[in-house]
Amino acid sequence: MNDDTVDTAILSLVEARGAGKSISPAEVAQALDAENWRGRLSSVKQSATRLAQAGKVDILRKGKPVDPTEFKGVYRISLKI
Repeated sequence: MNDDTVDTAILSLVEARGAGKSISPAEVAQALDAENWRGRLSSVKQSATRLAQAGKVDILRKGKPVDPTEFKGVYRISLKI
């Protein structure tokens, strides 16, 4: 699965969710591969980080945007605020 596929899935899901709402990385991974979604989580994180650095999405921790190059732990993805 290439990076563009993951990027497209992230953008599609956050746009469908709407402004002010966020998605979990697991939602993206499950949309990409329902059976082996856990194996997709690292590629989702890489794509989310790249999209955040490009200014297209925000990485959220505890509901607040964080630096996409330094976050750790549980996170969510939203449209750029």
